[in-house]
Amino acid sequence: MTDRLARPVRRLALQIGALCVICCLSILSTAGTDGSELRNTPIVKAIQRARGAVVNIRGEKTIVATDHSSPADGGRRVNGMGTGVVIDQRGYILTNFHVVDGVREIYVTTADGRRHVAKLVARDMETDLAIIKIDSAEPLPVAPMGTSADLMPGETVIAVGNAYGYEHTVTRGIISALHREVQVNDSQFYKDLIQTDASINPGNSGGPLLNIEGEMIGINVAVRAGAQGIGFAIPVDKAAEVAVKLLATHNAQNTWVGVESSPNASSAEKGMLVGAVEPDSPADAAGLAAGDVIIAVDDLDVLRPLDFQRAMLERKAGEQLRLKVRRAPDSLELDLTLADLPSRAAPAGQPAWELLGVELKPIPAEDFRKTYQTRYRGGLLVTAVRPHSPADKQGIVPGDALVGMHIWETATLENVAYVLKRSDLVTLSPVKFFILRGDETLYGFLPVVPAKTAQR
Repeated sequence: MTDRLARPVRRLALQIGALCVICCLSILSTAGTDGSELRNTPIVKAIQRARGAVVNIRGEKTIVATDHSSPADGGRRVNGMGTGVVIDQRGYILTNFHVVDGVREIYVTTADGRRHVAKLVARDMETDLAIIKIDSAEPLPVAPMGTSADLMPGETVIAVGNAYGYEHTVTRGIISALHREVQVNDSQFYKDLIQTDASINPGNSGGPLLNIEGEMIGINVAVRAGAQGIGFAIPVDKAAEVAVKLLATHNAQNTWVGVESSPNASSAEKGMLVGAVEPDSPADAAGLAAGDVIIAVDDLDVLRPLDFQRAMLERKAGEQLRLKVRRAPDSLELDLTLADLPSRAAPAGQPAWELLGVELKPIPAEDFRKTYQTRYRGGLLVTAVRPHSPADKQGIVPGDALVGMHIWETATLENVAYVLKRSDLVTLSPVKFFILRGDETLYGFLPVVPAKTAQR
């Protein structure tokens, strides 16, 4: 072999040898990490990001006695289970209303294994959503929130929940379809649901449906018993909208702000768009105006209206807040001082008489519990109904107990006044109402009559 031929052969041998060395080092490197990087897939990372904010819910509820059993039996007690998602680090949890409906004691187990007793804060039966609260010594992880505005059929989704009592069960699938409508029974009708083939079983209700980035894009509801590959979830944008209203009602029981939000122009727009400011309110005194966008409250960034309501939780009258506001084309800072609920010149019960034609009287809490075996926490006794009024036309009679209007409970006259004095009342009309009559819960719809045309 000549030197001319030997050189290319030696060069080729050296290249092959170098390649073998690189391959060996690569294999050794992979073996040294036990392949963990290969196994740490996007799905694993998504679950790790959101898992800490998922809680398991258990409780005991009473099943109403049937025609074949004695009413004196009071029904039988069964154990219920479900899932929830932490939306505020102080222990506020979003779940399905049917998970906690009628539950005597709500028990919540957080991701770290600690067990808590929860209380119902607010609920919306129409959308089957509720907020419960636990007291935690440590701040809780909050679920990363995505958007349901840009979902795509076929994209990967992950469901996490308390399936059949097996805590933090993870299943995966794809989005099968959007905008589904599902009739569960005569009283529960879901609109605009996400359909997925990720397994959603009993106990998953109230848990998160995640995208591949670990962001919550829906709240799971188990509605098709025995169906294979068919599950549903409430879109997160709708769930967040309801959560805003529920927290706003809860916050309004303690302090007065005087600001209402409006939907942002797009899901990509950050902040809370101010839709209306109540005259002579703390928001008005601070200089807020309709069209402003609140982007921060003190140190909390406001990415969406839910963040603003979170910033108002557990506040007291007299506290001063620093608001960062975007008022095109400028940015400014405003000082807002929270106030007590205003004492109106008109009695709290007057709007109910003027607009609905019904006279209401508070029912003492102890009397309410003794008289009504119900999930409601309080109500107002109907003492008079004006002839030909909206209440009269809907069949409301003296002796009924008004327990809810739209998504709000009506345990006090102030609760009713809050609903009837909202700036968006016209868009809510007719307002759905709930009454107790004997052992029955009835509902109907009350058209709102302008006060100036109402008869006295």
